[in-house]
Amino acid sequence: MIPERFQPVLHELAPLGERFRAAGHRLFLVGGSVRDLLAGETPTGPTGSADGAAPGSNELFDFDATTDARPEQIKQLLRGWADATWTQGERFGTIGAKKHGPHGDRLYEITTHRAESYHDDSRKPEVVFSDDIETDLSRRDFTINAMALELTTDSPTLVDPFGGAVDLLTRTLRTPLAPEISFSDDPLRMLRAARFIARLQATPVPELVQAVREMKSRLEIVSAERIRDELDKLITLPHPSAGLWFAIDTGLADMFLPELPSMRLEQDPIHRHKDVLTHTLAVLENVRPPAEQPSERPSFDFRRTRLAALFHDVGKPRTRGYQKGRGVTFHHHDAVGARMTRKRLEALRYSNDDVQAITELVALHLRFHTYAMGWTDSAVRRYVRDAGPLLRELNVLTRCDCTTRNEKKALMLSRRMDDLETRIGELAEREELAAIRPELNGGQVMELLGVAPGPVVGTALAFLMEIRLEEGMIGEDEATRRLLAWWHKSHAE
Repeated sequence: MIPERFQPVLHELAPLGERFRAAGHRLFLVGGSVRDLLAGETPTGPTGSADGAAPGSNELFDFDATTDARPEQIKQLLRGWADATWTQGERFGTIGAKKHGPHGDRLYEITTHRAESYHDDSRKPEVVFSDDIETDLSRRDFTINAMALELTTDSPTLVDPFGGAVDLLTRTLRTPLAPEISFSDDPLRMLRAARFIARLQATPVPELVQAVREMKSRLEIVSAERIRDELDKLITLPHPSAGLWFAIDTGLADMFLPELPSMRLEQDPIHRHKDVLTHTLAVLENVRPPAEQPSERPSFDFRRTRLAALFHDVGKPRTRGYQKGRGVTFHHHDAVGARMTRKRLEALRYSNDDVQAITELVALHLRFHTYAMGWTDSAVRRYVRDAGPLLRELNVLTRCDCTTRNEKKALMLSRRMDDLETRIGELAEREELAAIRPELNGGQVMELLGVAPGPVVGTALAFLMEIRLEEGMIGEDEATRRLLAWWHKSHAE
């Protein structure tokens, strides 16, 4: 019997099912929507339970369907029903559609049953269409995703030839066919396994774990972009650590993020109760989605901050002098980490904006600790200036970096961050902090000094910026007087 919670979805899909049924074809809802409906999640509104979405997401689920109709027949059946269609995936049997419904625009992908095979050196399938739903389901990644709900029968019928419903109930992760076949078909499924382990708190069967250990090198044929997108989905889950530990323990992480397992045997010199990797994953978990942050604080870029947390201590294994107390500075540690972060993010084809922001957060994440003696106005200005538009993300990362078990120390660090944010707010009320700049611009400098564009203008602006950081707003008249005095003195010398 189909649970009552399925009814809104069935009602929404009924007109489409009737079209296929009247034409003599079968239509099945497949994929994550079936899994999530069985798990008690509803795709009819903003639940945030879509794969990889953070809690509180307002995105609707997309609907994936499969049918015995061929692509040309699918297009004909969608005419007059869909608001828009697209055919980029037609050679693979997929027709896309958009339909406005009771909950907003919904996206559909309807694909002819497939029984494709794959070449050993490629992810691109050799598409073979099929008329059999069970054959189609057998080629899917995991049993929990190899279930279908037929929409063209008198009563909607669950098709579950591989026991996905039981596996979902028992939180068991396994593949419909032998894992060697599934992972050979698409090696990215090994990383996707990490995501479902984390998302569903699932336990992989031993043969799946062994297959990943033996086949991890096959991930090399997967594009960096696909690996990046899967990594983003994993790290933005509420609790990604279990999936990351799976990737590390099986050796899979060595293939796309080798810096992560290299931290495992390095003792954290500050958090001595844990190694650097354990500390890193604790920081990652500490970064919570914006909806779970106090409402009075502005939101932040959750995905980027999670990535910064993942990479924030990546330089520690390379700065052993710092770990052994040889005086390597915070700045040196952060500089090494920032270079390593940039290299890895670029290898994973992250956008330039992502690379710049995340690298900057890694480079700045220990800046807070350089002001241990207290927050002068000058220190606050410099901190805000260095953080720039990443101030909120940097503060979140800094708070989350405290994973000590020492309650007294944790409270002390929390109070210091509270004090910093209070000081930033107080100073912002007295002067412009959002974009700290000299009180005179380049044009004014050239006019006052009678110079053309060149290095001297930059030197003068740097002099004025130092005044701005040290003393705050002194007014244009005083800035002019100081600039002219500096200029005459430098020329006199």
